[in-house]
Amino acid sequence: MSEQQNQDQGINIELTDEQANGTYSNLAIITHSYSEFVMDFISVMPGMPKAKVNSRIVMTPHNAKRLMRALIDNIKRYETQNGLIKDEQDGGVPMNLGGTTGEA
Repeated sequence: MSEQQNQDQGINIELTDEQANGTYSNLAIITHSYSEFVMDFISVMPGMPKAKVNSRIVMTPHNAKRLMRALIDNIKRYETQNGLIKDEQDGGVPMNLGGTTGEA
């Protein structure tokens, strides 16, 4: 098990070997209520009619907004180093999957 030190708050963060490998996701379905945001991360494979949620993350609205800001900051830094990320609007999985939830 590895540990990371968060310099801002002095928190030791543990990361198991399994977690360090990560989980691939090419679809995120995001829903919310008044008190929480629910993010389901899914891996959709071509030709497969069914996909399972690999991970579900539940956050308060405050922390979801902090996550959004961190993602925006990291994407800006990535694009500065590697060029603009092309936004692929056509093809792939339909963005609403028949529902009214937002997606990323």
